Amino acid sequence: MARITTPFGRHSTASEVAQGIDLSGKRAIVTGAASGIGVETARALAHAGAEVTLAVHNVDAGAKTAADITAITGNQNIHVAKLDLTDRGAIAKFIAAWNEPLHILVNNAGVMALPEQHTPEGWEMQFATNHLGHFALTLGLHDALAADGAARIVSVSSSAHMLSPIVFDDIHFAFRPYDPWLAYGQSKTANVLFAVAGTGRWFRDGITANALMPGAIATNLQRHVGGIQTPAELQKTPEQGAATSILLATSPLVEGIGGRYFEDCNEATIVTQQTKDYSGVAPYALNTNNADRLWEESLRLLA
Repeated sequence: MARITTPFGRHSTASEVAQGIDLSGKRAIVTGAASGIGVETARALAHAGAEVTLAVHNVDAGAKTAADITAITGNQNIHVAKLDLTDRGAIAKFIAAWNEPLHILVNNAGVMALPEQHTPEGWEMQFATNHLGHFALTLGLHDALAADGAARIVSVSSSAHMLSPIVFDDIHFAFRPYDPWLAYGQSKTANVLFAVAGTGRWFRDGITANALMPGAIATNLQRHVGGIQTPAELQKTPEQGAATSILLATSPLVEGIGGRYFEDCNEATIVTQQTKDYSGVAPYALNTNNADRLWEESLRLLA
């Protein structure tokens, strides 16, 4: 497959990528849309005319964000819905309340480098939040996505996927000493593998899924590690960080494309070892056998 390249790059913004795109009549969901790049992603979709639902843990923060987006864009079709990705009941409630075709799903919410925590089911918290919660949400919204015939799923991953593949024999650190960065890296690998497996299974339904690295952006994601450590010259603004998400969610340049990993608005190159700047994508994150195994394990855990 030829590598996908675009006229956009590292410094492009979400609004630049979305310029000229009309999303009138389209519905979008953005998880984690009350802070960080989620806000900018939702804003760019709204500015292009989409009806946007902010799926958030903090509905008060979500309501403020929705009001700000409406004030800036003039788009009145901005909604807020409660979503806790670690609460299976809350996910089911969100899914049950959705009864319309869905055109764009941006699985953006996430946590990073948490101290060791597990859900009541015994699942490691980063894997449960970043992967399993989004997996359950997307699975439940399949019919709504299929109703469009050309729906797109955007899975926000990270270059931190290079820190760890999925350790299938000990996903939840029952035997290994817990390491917050290995747990984070594993969950971000899962985000890429989900896009691979989701596209493979649902392409005939007109659904494509791609994963991305947004870049280094100072947000509350780094609250457990004392703030962002990346040198200032290598950081992005939130609007630049949302650009690749918006490209994958809206651009005709990637229409019909799925199962790939993007960074800086272009498809990443496959690398054979960890790079100094963490650019590129590890082969294990695109491996179809790994993707299928993760899909089946995720189904088993949620059963």
